[in-house]
Amino acid sequence: MRLEAITWDRLAELLADRLAGLEQADGGAWLRVAFDGAPAACPGDLAERVGEALRVRGRPSLVVGAEGFLRPASLRLEHGRRDAESYYGGWLDTGALWREVFGPLDPGGSGRVLPDLWDPATDRATRSPYVQLPPGGVLLLHGPLLLRHWFPFDLTVHVLLSPAALRRRTPETDHWTLPAFERYESETDPAATADVLVRADDPRHPAWRG
Repeated sequence: MRLEAITWDRLAELLADRLAGLEQADGGAWLRVAFDGAPAACPGDLAERVGEALRVRGRPSLVVGAEGFLRPASLRLEHGRRDAESYYGGWLDTGALWREVFGPLDPGGSGRVLPDLWDPATDRATRSPYVQLPPGGVLLLHGPLLLRHWFPFDLTVHVLLSPAALRRRTPETDHWTLPAFERYESETDPAATADVLVRADDPRHPAWRG
């Protein structure tokens, strides 16, 4: 795969410019963008940069982390704290994301989005207030394994790490999740599926295709 060297700031600017000219696939009033990648790839950092670049352009946006929509521990950890199968298919509360994030951004929706629902650290509801995303606003959702759920994204960005970089940059206590990402690569092939691919093996020198 041919990738071009770039800086994170320049990448954010280019993505913001692309979003400025992008039309909603379903004819709705909001764009929905995925920043997909393992926690070690820090896709949320790129989402935040793009959000800032959009702000400078006068375009409202909302950055939402998928970690705020995990299922309660009683369900998430039903098969143990280090079950890769559960991590792959049972940690994310997809129903809540559809209800609280994507549903309000459907054509004719209210634009009233819940930025997070559940705090996995305290295992309690966050009780965060809803955020009104005005028409023309952009949802920037970041997290792992996002492209396997058929969410209605208008643009998808995958932040890729090689297997060696993923292992190196993932804390040893979380190495049990690595088989889930191997399965994701095999079944979903996010590098080929995503509209934009960013390689971040060396976080100081990213490269991209998009």
